[in-house]
Amino acid sequence: MGTLEEQIVMTPLKKAPGCTSLLVERQKRVIVENGAAGDTHVAGGAHHGLVINKREGGATELTPAQLALEFRVFLVSAQTGKHVKESRTLRFWCSCAEEQQATLAQDFFKHLVSPNDFPRDYVGFIKKIMKLMQNGYKGLDKIEIELRQLGETEEVPERPESADEGATGKRVELTEERLMQVIEAAYPNPVTLTDLAKERFWDEDQLSEMFADLQTRGLVHALADQPGHFTRASHSQTDVVQVVKAMPKVVASKQPTIAVVTSLYCEKLAVDSMLSDTETYVRFTTVGESNVYTLGTLGCHRVVTTKLPTSGHTREAMTAAGNTTTRLLGTFQQVEYVFLIGVGGGVPHYTDESKHVRLGDVVVSHPGNPPKGYYLNSQQ
Repeated sequence: MGTLEEQIVMTPLKKAPGCTSLLVERQKRVIVENGAAGDTHVAGGAHHGLVINKREGGATELTPAQLALEFRVFLVSAQTGKHVKESRTLRFWCSCAEEQQATLAQDFFKHLVSPNDFPRDYVGFIKKIMKLMQNGYKGLDKIEIELRQLGETEEVPERPESADEGATGKRVELTEERLMQVIEAAYPNPVTLTDLAKERFWDEDQLSEMFADLQTRGLVHALADQPGHFTRASHSQTDVVQVVKAMPKVVASKQPTIAVVTSLYCEKLAVDSMLSDTETYVRFTTVGESNVYTLGTLGCHRVVTTKLPTSGHTREAMTAAGNTTTRLLGTFQQVEYVFLIGVGGGVPHYTDESKHVRLGDVVVSHPGNPPKGYYLNSQQ
């Protein structure tokens, strides 16, 4: 005789070429002894309470999901060595209060895709979803998982350097492109050969040769008053660059009213290229964060731009927008509007994956309901 117990049940919904859908849901049902029972496999031991339906559930009638998340992965075949790009969509049904649903889904997703224990295969991916629902996320009733293959490639996909990689304790291959990414990410903070070699497990002699080559080509320069420290060289021959110990006083007529804070070095170059009559002030320091401010004119507006420096191996250290903006507003007290460029981080839309923040979108912060005439979704 079975007993009534809460279980996490996985049921296949449909399978088509290149696309698979599954439903993981919380159920109260009569369970039998561990093992196979007809079309059902009941797990035991450490996985007690997990149930796998072997047959498809057919046309399951589901109410519209309350939240949705989409992300993409690259899978590698052990047989062919080819990489497949795959889209994975998660749709959530929650039993918690509406104001708690977004936070619940975000925390669940953060634990699911944690780099330290991200599942390497389908079985591990589905099992982790089921275990998370069973152990820590009682407010989730159902999750629909859609796995859709997008294409195959023989080449390993390239991606930018991540500040988290140095914290894994693994040596990342040193290339000129990767070194420039690190230098530009740190800018305006200077970098040193010793620190790079220690943090990223790179050969100091090889680093020294690369820095010498980059200096010869005018891409980086050494700081005269800070031996062994290097930073990105100025990008424009027409831009007046002054290295200062303190920001000089700006006359009232040239005080900026608009500030632009960028995340990446290339983003600052793009913004600066739209300004005329530019002047750049750089303050380098080995203690705390360095500062870079570019003043210029855009149309009838005076504008100041700055860049977030990368430091450390945490996302908080990478995107210290609050501190940078506070210092900027303390220096330029007539600034009325601040634009943050490149720091949206691909903000997801929790109910419609087609509305995720993407490259080129504008994110507007607003208290309560937006005023008439303002569109918060750039697709509108």
